[in-house]
Amino acid sequence: MLDSIDKKLLQEVADLHDIPQGAYNIRKNGEKLSRNTTANIDIITKDDKPGIDVIIKPGTKNESVHIPVILSENMEDLVYNTFEIGEDSDVTIVAGCGIHNSTSKDSGHDGVHEFFIRRGARVKYVEKHYGQGEGTGKRLLNPVTIAELEEGAQCEMEMVQIKGVDSTARDTKAYLKAGAKLVVTERLMTHGAQYARSDLEVNLLGGDSSAQIVSRSVARDNSEQVFYPRAVGGSRCRAHVQCDSIIMDSAKVRSIPEIAANHAEAQIVHEAAIGRINNDQLLKLMTFGMDEGDAEDVIIRGFLK
Repeated sequence: MLDSIDKKLLQEVADLHDIPQGAYNIRKNGEKLSRNTTANIDIITKDDKPGIDVIIKPGTKNESVHIPVILSENMEDLVYNTFEIGEDSDVTIVAGCGIHNSTSKDSGHDGVHEFFIRRGARVKYVEKHYGQGEGTGKRLLNPVTIAELEEGAQCEMEMVQIKGVDSTARDTKAYLKAGAKLVVTERLMTHGAQYARSDLEVNLLGGDSSAQIVSRSVARDNSEQVFYPRAVGGSRCRAHVQCDSIIMDSAKVRSIPEIAANHAEAQIVHEAAIGRINNDQLLKLMTFGMDEGDAEDVIIRGFLK
């Protein structure tokens, strides 16, 4: 059964108000809480280590898989999840982790996700991180994502971390074969003394592969952020890397986009910007009767949307 804390965490990380329809695997405090499979999507517990195998049959269309993790006590959790996405399928996978920590001990979740996206398949992957609780113990999240895209495969990844996570180190690697396309959108906000680092490497191995990487972040108070996106062109390909950050108070932000071309027909572009909230936007909203704090919140929500 889900208590009120569980439901709150599921709502924040997976937009769920209760047990979802379709295929799902809900993990709580290191154990399987609930699971359902469908005719086209199977979920199997790994034999050799904690985690699951999600197997999506070729040709599966318009189905979804929810695999949220929730922690509501002080503990360290580690899972290894593997996704086998069959040829010509079109699915949505919703992951993420919510931590409620009301103790003085740290609570953390480390997830290693491997994606094998077969020829012509399309995947939308959404991963959200959220923390809450009044305890002094930290809420720690360290996700690792590895994606292999076969010929003509497409993957859209949405990585979101908006509230309550004290420290995170995200490591993402992708390998694209001919005609494959990857779009990564990262949205992040830190506050207090929080720390966040994101390392992302996209290897464009096949002809006419393409990638778009967009990172948007807001750093407040004394928090610190580091972004290191890297696009490597090993064939005729196109890639665009963009990092935009709003910095406030006494925060620190480092953005280190890197591009590398190992082929004469690789076209790779990067851009990065760090700055304060636009004063013109702030003043305009304040003329509508908002105080400065409310106006800042409206701008930040729009920036991270």
